[in-house]
Parts: sequence; C-alpha cells; structure tokens
Amino acid sequence: MSESSSPQPGKPGGAGRYARPDSGALVLCGARLADGRTVDVRLGGGRIEAVGTAGSLAPQGARVDLAGYLLLPAPAEPHAHCDTALTADEDGPASDSPEDVQRRTTEAALLQLGHGATASRSHVRIGGVRGLRALEAVLQARRALRGLADLAAVAVPRVLTGAAGANGVALLRDAVKMGATVIGGCPDLDPDPAGYVETVLEVAGEHGCPVDLHTDGDDPARLARFAAMCGGLRPGVAIGPCAGMARMPRSVASRVAEQLAAADVAVVCLPQGDCTGLERNGSRVSRPAPVRLLRAAGVRVAAGSGALRDAANPVGRGDPLEAAYLLASLGEATPEAAYEAVSAAARATLGLPEVRVEAGFPAELLAVRGERIAGVLSLAYSRIVVHRGRVVARTSAVREYCDSAVDVALELPRQSQR
Repeated sequence: MSESSSPQPGKPGGAGRYARPDSGALVLCGARLADGRTVDVRLGGGRIEAVGTAGSLAPQGARVDLAGYLLLPAPAEPHAHCDTALTADEDGPASDSPEDVQRRTTEAALLQLGHGATASRSHVRIGGVRGLRALEAVLQARRALRGLADLAAVAVPRVLTGAAGANGVALLRDAVKMGATVIGGCPDLDPDPAGYVETVLEVAGEHGCPVDLHTDGDDPARLARFAAMCGGLRPGVAIGPCAGMARMPRSVASRVAEQLAAADVAVVCLPQGDCTGLERNGSRVSRPAPVRLLRAAGVRVAAGSGALRDAANPVGRGDPLEAAYLLASLGEATPEAAYEAVSAAARATLGLPEVRVEAGFPAELLAVRGERIAGVLSLAYSRIVVHRGRVVARTSAVREYCDSAVDVALELPRQSQR
C-alpha cells in the first residue's frame, strides 16, 4: 500500500505548492452517511446548502465523487502543542527562534488538517527567556493558515502566584492583548495550585476568554475545589488530560465527575498519553481519563492528540481518528461515541458551531473511505477534508495484491486511488 497526502489540493505548482481551489459551489456526490443513506451534498458560502438522494441535486459548480466514502462532520483537535511539535529527532534542545516555531506550528497544523481536523487549539508556553516570542510566532502561523484551517492559541504561563508570579500575570494579560484567545496553564506546577486557578479565572473574566488547563487530576479534593471555582464561568472551562482520575477508586471518581458536570467543566482526554504540558520526564500513563464514567455523570468529554512527535511522544500522530480508535479499542466508548469525542464534543469544547450533514450547517466535513464509523476508525486511509465549503486536503491510499488465484477467488478488498 502506498500513501500520499497534500495539505493544499489542486494542481501542483513550484516548490511543492498547490493552488487553492475556487470558492464557488461544490457538490459532493454519492457519499454515504452514518445512518446508511447515500446522498449528494451541495455546499456554498461556507455552509451546506442542500442534501438530497444521490443524483437528485442539479449539477452546478465543481463536483467531487465520494462513492465509497463515509461523510462525517469534521473532527477538531482540542489539545495540541504545535510550537513544540516535530522536535523529537532534534539533537539537543529544540530551537525556539520565531522562524522555527512558526514553521513547526504551520507544519503541525497542516498534518492535523490532512487527518481531518479543520480547527485546533494549541497550547503555547509564555514567560521565561522567550517571553511572548513563541506566542507571536504561533499567531503569525494562524494568520498564514487562514482559509485552510482555524487555529486558536492558548497562553500558558508557568507560575502565577507569589513574587515570582507577578511577571506571569502581566505576561498573561499581554498575551491576550496580542491575540491569544484562550487562557491556560498547569496549576499542578505552581506552588499554590488554587491561587493559580483563581488568577487564571480572574484574567479570563476580565477579557471574556475561555479557560483550558492542564492537570493530571489525581487529587479529588483539588478537582472538587476547581469545579466549585469554575462553576458557571462563560464562555467555558476545559481541563485535561485528567488521567489521574483513572487511578482513583471508582466511587471517588464518580463523585468528582458529578461535581465537574454540575460546574459544566469539560474534560479533554489524551488517549495516546500525556503531553509536554505536564512535564512528566518521559513517563507515560497507561490509560486515559475514565471516559465512560465521566460521560455517565454528564461531563462533556472531548479527545485530543496532545504530543505530536515531540519529547513526550516521539511517534505522536496528531490524528483525531487515532484518538477515537484508541478510546474505542480501550473500551472507553463505542466507535460512534469515540468519533463524537473528536468531532461534536471537541468542537463544542472549542466554542465552535455544531456541524451536521444537513442544510444550513457549516461545511466542515471529512470524507473517509469506508462504510461505517467502526471501519473508518480501523482503516482510515483515504480522506478528503472540507473546510468552509472547500476541499482543502486530500490523502489517497492504494492497496494492491499481486496477481494470484487466491486474489481472484476471494475478491480481496482494494482501495482505488482517487
């Protein structure tokens, strides 16, 4: 099997670049939906204009043949570290020059886009010797990616309490003014975790920003206090990866889950393991947060990728469908619920509009070769990604077997290149 991908589909140009497609009407033909129907879908103005039975929509504008593909709402990446991505193979500390950070961020976002994530939230450390330089580079990458993918930056200060925290608070406010749209951080690393959270919530309230915090979540009393502090905050609070909850007695974890649900705090789990934000010196957690338990309590649970080939995970893929596959294979969700965790729940956690394959909804779509969600989570090779009504990425896989009597007799499955 061979595989190729292009983050910007169209006709190849110089230096490996691809021409951007026209922004006119687009008809997706013969796609299969999760409910088993085969339909045509017309897109226009960044939204779904019409959905009809296959062959029923009048041909207008460009057409994409999706026969053999399952058409789904596009996933989103709710927890990325694009500024440190793709650094696992570097000798010594990764370069933090603005040029290198912008390049890594752009490449990471395009890799995620090729997998289907048309929106992502990237946590960016601020403070220390690099101050706001990394954030500035990520924001520059965000501007360059406009029209291909949506990228939100989370400002992540290290310390916010005590004398050492004064500079962090000032930088956090400057980061929001610069363009960070989410306030984050890791209270576990501050000498005063509760004070850290209080400061984050204060600054978020000043600027109307959502909050997204790293925590292992292994202290039920701390999580309970956190839930009490965050209850009702708008536009929303998310925490993750909370793998420590999986190590709690079930009765304790259930009580914490109920408290998080009552406070409307979302949990972003990382099925492939911890990320650089928790600084665990390479140690890995065997299981993610207890997703079934959290969902049963009413907590919105999204699934993210976290590390993308960095020090925390040198083989991280940044693939939402892999995160869903891992949830399903670990028994934490059905295939359908696992895909919801990387799509509908992830988009809601990011504050993005709901997507359905119905007229009037945003045209944020992923077509994957296959017939059912379980199948595409198992073998998600060929993919076509639609963002704001345009095809922005395509990955084509070809599977072939050598000629043999067995091949002909059994009609072995093949994937045709499109």
